[in-house]
Amino acid sequence: MPIDLKPILEKIRASGLWRSLRRVDGPTGAEYAIDGKTVLGFCSNDYLGLAADPRVRAGAIRAVEQYGAGSGGSRLISGNLAIHEELEARLAAFKGTQAALLYNSGYHANIGIITALVGPDDHIYSDALNHASLIDGCRLSRATVRVYRHGDVQHLSDLLAADADKPGKKLVVTDSLFSMDGDLAPLPEIVPVAHKYGAEIMVDEAHGTGVFGKNGRGVVDHFNLRWAVGVQMGTLGKSLGSFGAYVAGRRELIDLLVNRSRSFIFTTALPPAAAGAALASLDILEQEPQRIAKLWQLTAAYRAALRKAGHRALGESPIVPLVLGAPEEAVAASQRLFERGYHMQAIRPPTVPEGTSRLRTTVTAAHTEAQVLGAAQAIADVLGAPRHS
Repeated sequence: MPIDLKPILEKIRASGLWRSLRRVDGPTGAEYAIDGKTVLGFCSNDYLGLAADPRVRAGAIRAVEQYGAGSGGSRLISGNLAIHEELEARLAAFKGTQAALLYNSGYHANIGIITALVGPDDHIYSDALNHASLIDGCRLSRATVRVYRHGDVQHLSDLLAADADKPGKKLVVTDSLFSMDGDLAPLPEIVPVAHKYGAEIMVDEAHGTGVFGKNGRGVVDHFNLRWAVGVQMGTLGKSLGSFGAYVAGRRELIDLLVNRSRSFIFTTALPPAAAGAALASLDILEQEPQRIAKLWQLTAAYRAALRKAGHRALGESPIVPLVLGAPEEAVAASQRLFERGYHMQAIRPPTVPEGTSRLRTTVTAAHTEAQVLGAAQAIADVLGAPRHS
C-alpha cells in the first residue's frame, strides 16, 4: 500500500517551507530568463562568471570530442580517463598538495572523505553551521560527533580537552567560507588548538575556492595554512563554473580514499565535459587575476550601498545575507524583488536555523557596478526600514 504523502505535503505548505523548481532558460550569468521573465541574478554561486564563459564551454566541447559524453564506468573499473588524471594533477598543483582526487559532487566528496577517515571508535568536532553534506558525512561515519558553537574556538578547545585521553582518531571539520552567512572560519585559531590535541583538520573550500587566496586557491591559502590543513575539499561547480568536486592532500590520503571511500568507488566517473570545463577555468584563474579583483570591487560597492541605505551587510565575502526572520517574510520579499527584475532566492529552514529565514544574495564578477548598485537600491525599496537582526 502506498505511503500517504498528502499530510506530509500539507504540513510543509502550512509551515511556509514549500519549495518548487523554477526553470532557467539558457545559460546562467548576470542576466538570464527564469520562468519566462528576464532578471538580474543575485543568488548564484558562479562567483567568477565562468559557467558561460566561451573558453570554458570550449574546454567542455574539446573533452567531449576526445573522450565522449560519458566516462563509461567507475574509476576503478573502466572509467579512469586520462583527462581525470590531468585535472587531478592540475588541482594538486593549484592547491599546493601532493595529490588530489575527483568526486562527482561536493556531497559525494564530503560523505566519502569523512566516512573513510573515521569510524565508530573515533571523534569528530564539527562547526554548528557546517554544510548539510558535512553533517551527513559525520553521521554516516558513526563516529562520536561533538558540535561546537559556530566559530567558537574556545568551545572547540574545551571539547577536544574533554576527549584528550580517549582513544581513537580525532577530526576537526569546518567550512572555510560559510555559504549562508558569508563569514570565514577562524582557521588561524583552529589550527593550533586542533594540533595541540592531535586532531586532523578537514576544510570544505566549496565557496572559498576562486574567491580567496592567491589566484583563488581558497581560504586555507588566504591564511597561509597549507602546511597545517591535511584535508582540503573543494568544488568545481561554483567559482570554476563546471561540475564535480575534489579533495587535495598528501599522497597517503588519496590512496586511502581510492581504497575506502564508498562515494568514490561505487559511482560512474565524472563526465569528460565537466573535467574539460574545469581545466579551462583553472587556466583562466592563473591568467586573469583581475577577474577576482573585480569580484571584490563589486562586492565592496554592493556592501557600501546597502550600509548607506541602513541595512547590515553581514559576512565578509561576496555572499551577503539579509536576515528577515519568518519564512513567509523572506518569500514575500523575494517575490517583490523578482517582480522588479531581481532574482534573490529566499532561504528557509532547514537550510538555515529557525527564525533566520533570509535573502542570501551574492555578487559575481559578471555583474556591473550599475547592476549591483541597482540591486542594493531595490533591496532598500522592498525591505523598507533597516533590519538589524
